[in-house]
Amino acid sequence: MSACVVTEYGPQDRPDLGAIGMVLVAERHARQGIGRRLMRHVMAEMATTPLTLCATPFGRPLYEELGFKVVGHSEMVRGYFAPGGAEPAVVTRPATAEDLIPILRLDAEVFGADRTHVLTRLPAFADQLRVAEENGRIIGYTAAWPNMDTHVVGPLTARDTETAKALVASLAAHTDRPLRTDIDVRHEELLAWLKERGLAPVGLNAVMTYGIPDLPGDGTRRFAPLTVAAG
Repeated sequence: MSACVVTEYGPQDRPDLGAIGMVLVAERHARQGIGRRLMRHVMAEMATTPLTLCATPFGRPLYEELGFKVVGHSEMVRGYFAPGGAEPAVVTRPATAEDLIPILRLDAEVFGADRTHVLTRLPAFADQLRVAEENGRIIGYTAAWPNMDTHVVGPLTARDTETAKALVASLAAHTDRPLRTDIDVRHEELLAWLKERGLAPVGLNAVMTYGIPDLPGDGTRRFAPLTVAAG
C-alpha cells in the first residue's frame, strides 16, 4: 500500500541526521491521505532526529504542510558524456582499500555526519570508485553505480569545481553507459559544464529539512548525493 526508506547517519543510539526517501503509495490508494499518515508516523518515530529529503514538485506541498523547509535545489541531468577541452590538471585514479579511511574522513567533513555504514558498501555496490589526489592527499572522491541503463554519479565530493570535473570525466572514460546525476544548483559552473558535455536537464527537485535550518557539512564541496533517497 505505502512504503518509504529512512537512512540514519551518526551514532546508532542518537543519529545526527535521517534521510527520508522512496516515499511510495500504490496508485489505487492515491489521494487518500496515506502518504501523509506514513510521513507523520516516520516523523514521530524519528522523534528529535533532524530530517532531510529531496522533494519533487508533486510531493513538496505535502512536506511543507508537515513542516519541512526548502534549503536548496538539485538538478538531475542525464546523457552520454562527450569528452573535450583541455585535459584535467587534477590527478584521479581508482580507489584502493587503503583509501577507505581517508575517504571516510573527508566525507564526514563534507557531509556533516558519519556514514561509514553506507560508504563501506560502495566498493561492492558501485562499478567504479575513484579518488582525486594532490601531493598524496585525497581531495575528492566519487562513484558510478548502475541503475537501469545508466551509471549514476554519486556521491560526488570534491575540493573545488575543477576536481569535480576531473572525477566525472574519469568515470565517463571508463563506461559506455549514459551518466545520470543530481547536482546542487549552487554549483552553476559544474552544471553548465555537464550540459556542454552532453548531459541534458531532466528535472529539478527541492532539498528540504526538518528540525534543522540547513544541511550539516560543507555545501561548497558537496556536489552530488549518493542518491536523492539517501543523501
